[in-house]
Amino acid sequence: MIAAKEADIQADRGEPVSGMEPLLLSDRHRPEFTDLALELTHKSASLRASLPASIVSSLADLVRTMNCYYSNLIEGHNTHPIDIERALRGDYSNNPSSRDLQLEARAHIAVQKWIDEGGLKGRTAVTPGGIHEIHRRFCELLPEELLWVEDPERKIRVRVVPGQLRDRDVRVGNHIAVSPAALPRFLARFAEVYERIGRTESIISSAAAHHRLLWMHPFLDGNGRVARLMSHAILLDALHTGAIWSAARGLARRVTDYKSHLAECDLPRCNDLDGRGALSEEALADFTRFFLNVCIDQVTFMQDLVQPDRLRSRILNWVDDEVRLNRLPPKAKPILEAVLDRGELPRGEVAAVVGTSDRQARRIVSALVDKGVLTSDNPRAPLRFVFPATLAGRWMPGLFPEQPDAFPDPAMP
Repeated sequence: MIAAKEADIQADRGEPVSGMEPLLLSDRHRPEFTDLALELTHKSASLRASLPASIVSSLADLVRTMNCYYSNLIEGHNTHPIDIERALRGDYSNNPSSRDLQLEARAHIAVQKWIDEGGLKGRTAVTPGGIHEIHRRFCELLPEELLWVEDPERKIRVRVVPGQLRDRDVRVGNHIAVSPAALPRFLARFAEVYERIGRTESIISSAAAHHRLLWMHPFLDGNGRVARLMSHAILLDALHTGAIWSAARGLARRVTDYKSHLAECDLPRCNDLDGRGALSEEALADFTRFFLNVCIDQVTFMQDLVQPDRLRSRILNWVDDEVRLNRLPPKAKPILEAVLDRGELPRGEVAAVVGTSDRQARRIVSALVDKGVLTSDNPRAPLRFVFPATLAGRWMPGLFPEQPDAFPDPAMP
């Protein structure tokens, strides 16, 4: 929420950067959170190691759609994964509002793909340049209508400039963020702390960095999305996740707890037992515990979902049903089995796999490509597996709600 007067624009009230301390939790919290970080590291590495590299790549594409869906949901924008997938194909709704949300989803996925493919090297996600770049890339792809926010006090609309720090004061709930011209000083201190810490500390502090960026509220709009993308980049770098699981799903399923923790982290230190910084260390510790446990829950959920034998069984059962209903050629199953086993299948070997002529093999491949379950980089490149959102309910139950207005039980992982 924006609240500003003309005199506030570009003002620096001289707040000390120590006002957002503690940026790191004190040593008394270290044993508990080190254990959680190590558990998360082990689970994340095990998940990635259990899957062939080509399946990891295909799964990451689906997880980007999942991450986008749940991040949008946190912002109050419900764009179903099937509509998101349509947007990625350039198939947009005729309804202007729905089309805008599809474009917003496409923008989110484009930025995450850039991050996943190495757009933010090392720890650059926590630098002013990295934070600006995430915001710029996201907002540049938004439709014009979504670039305007309302100043409720002055009853005017203000345009968000991609990558540009806000130039006026803002209030979020009861929290008044730091003055506009102070933001470069605070962002520099933020980077100074979080860019230099080790791997385990980076995992532990991903929650603290998440909140402190929101506490600064550097942009007029889009801060929540930038914070979640930054956290994704931090964990991608520290855990080598392969981008095949997402904290956003867990945060959305417990959105009331998530927002409550963030609000509590805004509170000042209570007493001498509440750390030595200006803000409450106990609240930050509670959010860190919540955030790391959400991450562990989501890795566990994905581990259960993509267990090779179970995933393979669900996919091949779907193929059997499609063949029985005459929606796929009878010999489609051996091709999918070969791709699942090998990770990819050279086109020249398809005829031998199905025991048919090259022409018949091409027809079967074409049917699987049309179903959206196989793809390749070009007409001669090997065939790779795809996880389409339209089949997520059958292949990966629980990943998304079945209907656009259905939301999973928040008590479930």
